[in-house]
Amino acid sequence: MRDKHYLMVPGPTPVPPAVAAAMSRPVIGHRTEDFAQINRQITEKLQKIFQTENDVFVFTNSGTGAMEAAVANTVSPGDTVLALITGNFGERFAKIARAYGAKVMEINFEWGSDVDLKVVEEKLAEHPEIKVVLATQNETSTGVTNNIAGIGALVAKTPALLLVDGVSGVGAIEIKADEWGVDLLCTASQKALMLPPGLSMLSVSAKAWEVVKNNRSPRFYFSLPAQKKAYEKWNTAYTPAVSLFFGLDAALDLILAEGLEQVYARHALLAKAVRNAVRSLGLKLLVEDRCASNALTGVWGPEETDVDGLRKVIKQQYGVTFAGGQGILKGKIFRIAHMGFADKMDVMIAVSALEMALAQAGCSVELGAGTRAAQEVFLGRAE
Repeated sequence: MRDKHYLMVPGPTPVPPAVAAAMSRPVIGHRTEDFAQINRQITEKLQKIFQTENDVFVFTNSGTGAMEAAVANTVSPGDTVLALITGNFGERFAKIARAYGAKVMEINFEWGSDVDLKVVEEKLAEHPEIKVVLATQNETSTGVTNNIAGIGALVAKTPALLLVDGVSGVGAIEIKADEWGVDLLCTASQKALMLPPGLSMLSVSAKAWEVVKNNRSPRFYFSLPAQKKAYEKWNTAYTPAVSLFFGLDAALDLILAEGLEQVYARHALLAKAVRNAVRSLGLKLLVEDRCASNALTGVWGPEETDVDGLRKVIKQQYGVTFAGGQGILKGKIFRIAHMGFADKMDVMIAVSALEMALAQAGCSVELGAGTRAAQEVFLGRAE
């Protein structure tokens, strides 16, 4: 029987003991002053992490719910939407916009590549009717981080709104919603914010509110005006997951106590260690350093090796769970997450398990090469 597990997938991620303890508190009424106080605290803490003075709301749903709320409140049937797609979740954002009747113009960049700002600039100039631009901060399916600051600077020159999926990035990778011109920023609980699934968060700029007020799409649960009205008394529009709010409050405290710069530096260090280890094992990275994510790393499977079978061995024999490929990369890559409640020894265990599984699969691998490469990073000896 195996009781010890190491969750190295990009959501859900491990939950810190302090957060789990907070969620075990007795439930309180969600229309009480006690809950209002907690909700206000949470909002103020999220504003610090989003680096925004804009309104921030917490919904009881998944990250996809926040993405839908962003679209439902800004896209009316017939509106032109520009979707910047670098992977599976960029595609999802575009699908949501289509569901709300948008005329979606897709720019599909190669999976494993980031958004080309020159292409975006050209498309915005050619199509002044674009109302909304959809972008992904951290493409979870590939491990690509896009230049949101650069995209935001281009969109800010136009009347269009910038909607950003920050579900797997916020809390692991720096984002400055106000400075970078992000009009609606989405994230969720189960990634770098170190909670179980069930909450999503959405910030809304003053520029966006002008569009929201005149939007014609039907919305009820996802209504931002309804949320704004409820938040006047620090309530939520509809019943929140109270225990998850307790956990969110505790998780945000952990992040802010560590310090945002230190949090980002930790994620960058873990990412560097994983990438060095993977290269030392003779494996190929899906994304090289220029736009590689600090939250997760995509790795091509060894030639003539069953990638999902390899992941199965790593999980069943060593208790370490990696994520598989999605969409066109299914069965071709595996993904190692290093986000949220993750530290050096999590990486050492994951790399060690990968080495042993590769050896069992008959791959030519030097045991200890990957772990040594990771150690060199952690000891400050790697370039």
